[in-house]
Amino acid sequence: MALFSGVDWWTVLLYVALTLIGFTAVFSASYVEDSQNFWSFSHEYIKHIFWLGLSYFTGLIILLLDRSSWHKWAYIICVITLFIVLMTFTPLGKTVNGARAWLGLGGFTLQPMELAKVGISLAVARLMSLYGFSVQRASDLMKVMAILVVPMGIAVLQNDTGSGLVFCSFIFMLFREGLNYWICVPLIFLVALLILSFLLTPGVLLIALILIFTFCAGMLMRNRWKACINYIVSLFLVSTLLFILLVVVMGKSLNYYDCLLFTTAASLLVVIVYAYRANIRSIYLLILFFFVSIICLPTSDMVFHHLKPHQQNRIRTFLGQVDDKDLLYNVNQSKIAIGSGGFSGKGFLQGSQIRYGLVPEKHTDFIFCTIGEEFGFLGALVLFSCFAMLILRLMRMGDRQLETFGRVYCYCVASILFFHCCINIGMTMGIVPVMGIPLPFISYGGSSLLGFSILVFIAIALDASPTKHQSTLRKW
Repeated sequence: MALFSGVDWWTVLLYVALTLIGFTAVFSASYVEDSQNFWSFSHEYIKHIFWLGLSYFTGLIILLLDRSSWHKWAYIICVITLFIVLMTFTPLGKTVNGARAWLGLGGFTLQPMELAKVGISLAVARLMSLYGFSVQRASDLMKVMAILVVPMGIAVLQNDTGSGLVFCSFIFMLFREGLNYWICVPLIFLVALLILSFLLTPGVLLIALILIFTFCAGMLMRNRWKACINYIVSLFLVSTLLFILLVVVMGKSLNYYDCLLFTTAASLLVVIVYAYRANIRSIYLLILFFFVSIICLPTSDMVFHHLKPHQQNRIRTFLGQVDDKDLLYNVNQSKIAIGSGGFSGKGFLQGSQIRYGLVPEKHTDFIFCTIGEEFGFLGALVLFSCFAMLILRLMRMGDRQLETFGRVYCYCVASILFFHCCINIGMTMGIVPVMGIPLPFISYGGSSLLGFSILVFIAIALDASPTKHQSTLRKW
């Protein structure tokens, strides 16, 4: 046992419990009654046993390796995993459910992005552990963003947007490392603006932004409400005159929104000059934020129309704009299955929605339905508890690290797990749009199971220092 001294066995126990719950759910979702060959490798539960054994073996090897090697080889591991991801664009790449995010290896398929999460987490932890690094310094923060943008961009090219969004979870780790909490305000505002752009016309949103930001400027400038009113009146007057000149007189094919958008952007120069001459420096940041917001209006529309039709329909269906019967069927059947489980569930292998194939993807993205129907509220509560305790253990492991590298990495893993759980369970309950994000350790899929296992066991290995009071990375 000296080889495993310092190992957090509670975390290992939680990991094993979740993987066993996952196997039980996969078996129930994929079991075929009266099957002639119970042990056939064509069954998903048999394949899952293979990946489960490989994941356990990989975790054991990770615990036996030198713990300092993860810090030393972080960048190389990141490059290798990203190179494997790029191989999906070669003839080895395989398209599954419209996403070219898989590699065909004989009779197996591998989703390299699951392994890239390990490489990216290690690279980010290595970068943030450099001497003098600070997330409050814009240049350092941009370096982290540059690392995260690469896999996100590749995921978009693969038509696997869900996997790309996972890297947004690193924002939780950045806040833990000291990122200014006020950054949340513009981020939340921009996300709300993006959602509203699907519900309201750009013209209505632009007018709302003008009124909101002018009111905020008036609050900051206190007794200068007259200047704010003059600005709004002048803005709409100039926009109207420009519209009459270009459309009525010159016959240009423009609408009033284009004229108002152009006039608003140009007026910010006048506002900056006014603020400078009046020595009102408090509204400089507000002006910048306003400029970014009006730029996002046409940009969000362009991004939306560059999405695949099925992705657009998922968003519109979630917002109630489109009646996509197939997508509504999936989510409705999912909610029916979860609700029919009641308090204690229908029992193992007794779920009618699951048994009769009424729930789509019941062993992968919608596997939470299997647990909800067969084990009910109690089963879901046990699952939530295991995930919550595992994430909290990872956070605790991060907090007791002496090196920044170990702390950042543990929080990266906790952030990824938290994001996956919230999105996957949320989409099965109709709370968030449907996207291809598996439930960690539970959903069927060797790539996902192996990737999450490596993530967790590296964190356990970094925490298992020979003594909790001595750095294991000091020589590096």
